[in-house]
Amino acid sequence: MPRAGQLKPPLGERLSDRIAIGLLTSTFPPELVDRAVAEAGRTQQRSRLLPARVVVYYVLAMCLFFGQGYEEVARLLTEGLGWARGWRGSWQVPTTAAITRARAKLGPEPVKALFAAVCRLVATPATVGAFYRDWRLVAVDGTTFDLPDTMSNVDFFGRPGSARGSGKGAYPQARVVAMAECGTHAVFAATTGPLSTHETVLAKRLFTALTPGMLLLADRGFLGFELWREAAATGADLLWRVKSCAVLAVIEQLPDGSYLSHIYAARDKNRHADPITVRVVEYTMPGQSTVYRLITTILDPTGAPALDLAALYIQRWEIETSLDELKTHQGQPGMVLRSQTPPGVEQEIYGFLLVHYAIRHLMHHAAAGVDIDPDRVSFTRTLRLVRRQVTTQAAFSPLTTGPGNASRHP
Repeated sequence: MPRAGQLKPPLGERLSDRIAIGLLTSTFPPELVDRAVAEAGRTQQRSRLLPARVVVYYVLAMCLFFGQGYEEVARLLTEGLGWARGWRGSWQVPTTAAITRARAKLGPEPVKALFAAVCRLVATPATVGAFYRDWRLVAVDGTTFDLPDTMSNVDFFGRPGSARGSGKGAYPQARVVAMAECGTHAVFAATTGPLSTHETVLAKRLFTALTPGMLLLADRGFLGFELWREAAATGADLLWRVKSCAVLAVIEQLPDGSYLSHIYAARDKNRHADPITVRVVEYTMPGQSTVYRLITTILDPTGAPALDLAALYIQRWEIETSLDELKTHQGQPGMVLRSQTPPGVEQEIYGFLLVHYAIRHLMHHAAAGVDIDPDRVSFTRTLRLVRRQVTTQAAFSPLTTGPGNASRHP
């Protein structure tokens, strides 16, 4: 029977209609999930054991409880349903193989559509640490995910080189480039590709998320004439580090110690044709001899003095922190994704991004309530809280498995 405060489900209602897994369903409401499924063309014509909506939530839960098997994820989601006998007449227990097939049938498109619909900018003008003057601070960076060593993953994503053994890495890898708010760590744009696709190529796909009023921070691996021009054309301002070998002639010295210079496309470098004017900020860190050089689209030093820009650049590390949270804490050290096919890999990566966004959105809301910097809220503690909340508020299909039901993940 239901515990005090719980209502027994109406006769004939499916358990899949009652799915409610705490933060995940509050951040990604069922009607929004249904819309993403419809936009991706995955709407089903008849009722099924595992409707697409349930599979989307299962993918999210799988990325919240990384390291747990399909059966354990299902157990965690049904822990609060000791009174589940009321559902048995209308619910067949799906097997691991059935969930595997359902993930493959769903594909990555609905999860990507959900990311595009939900994962937006989080910070408000009142968010501590999210803005410099009138600029919203955002950063771009890339990372890789280790994948199961299957033929399809190797063929599509590729394998890194290694100085040992056969000269090949142990696992194939997927490359991911993401854009995040520095003040909230919320990832609001991301894309994936094979390992052979350079970060700069993937970064171009994210520029549609840039708008005037943003200040985009990037490390020296991203600097290139065409990439700079495309990013600047969005109206966002840029602050990127420059490689030490780059030649930046002084065109005009500015009062704050910065100076104006030109950058050129490689084909025009010797002819000094078609230049882009940039402002250069050079500085050193205490106790270090390394000279750091930044270039920016903000040409007027009164709008952003050189000392301020040098201090701001350290905010670029916030996206490194975001990716570490996602891979090391939400996942685990040495994480290898579970999906054994390229569509499954893409689905899983976007599942990770969605769950991370939900956690970071919650952290921002908590920090705003007491007017503190979201950086002062612990990601690890919030993750634990969300996991506990999911297991106590769960309403998800029970799942058992027996010998012979093991299946490869999609």
